[in-house]
Amino acid sequence: MVSADTVWPDHLFADLDRTGPIPLYFQVSSRLEAAIRSGELPPGSRLENEIAITQHLGISRPTVRRAIQELVDIGLLVRRRGIGTQVVQGQITRQVELTSLYEDLKNTAREPGTKVLIHDIVEADEIVAERLRVPVGSNVVHLRRQRTAGGVSIAILENYLPEAFGDITTEQLQLRGLYQILRARGVTIRVANQLIGARRADTDESTRLGIDDGGPLLTMERVAYDNAGEAIEYGHHCYRPDMYSFETTLVAR
Repeated sequence: MVSADTVWPDHLFADLDRTGPIPLYFQVSSRLEAAIRSGELPPGSRLENEIAITQHLGISRPTVRRAIQELVDIGLLVRRRGIGTQVVQGQITRQVELTSLYEDLKNTAREPGTKVLIHDIVEADEIVAERLRVPVGSNVVHLRRQRTAGGVSIAILENYLPEAFGDITTEQLQLRGLYQILRARGVTIRVANQLIGARRADTDESTRLGIDDGGPLLTMERVAYDNAGEAIEYGHHCYRPDMYSFETTLVAR
């Protein structure tokens, strides 16, 4: 019997082929994946435990475990100690192009939200000065924001802008994406240098993003330039890898 606070779509497995060449674990994982991607199993749904699923389906526990692990490995399910196995929030896939995270969320119908953590004028250190092509010690705008999608924290964004943008308000940053704000001021962002990587989260990042301390993060560092070739923005961002990915198209030469 399925517990009141768990889900298990029995109807999906009524016709499992137990004698054919397709492995049972693959049949189970494929049908669960389809239910998750269709929304039949929405984000946050908690599955029955392995023993209960084994009893439901009449298959071995190793088979169930492998089926579940297949979906954990591709980021559709997550195992949480004391909670069980849950459907994760749908991953946001971002094309590697000149858009902002705010715009990408709007395009996927995931309502973006922003908590402004830092909004200040600081002196540029050597790295920031080099990226923005200003003298070391020059005043620059420093922003640190926490971005949410549908109320779930997915990224921490740190940006530096030339002092000319010092009149951008915190209210604007809470309501709009940074690139939207810049375009509204007549800035055309023409080209950017971007580096994608990965690292471990520190304690603050782990707490804000709801992941294990020292867990993996997807990172992106970018310097954007306007029509005149002036550096407009330098940013380094980190993302939850189970909820975010970058997509590129490669063309042979």
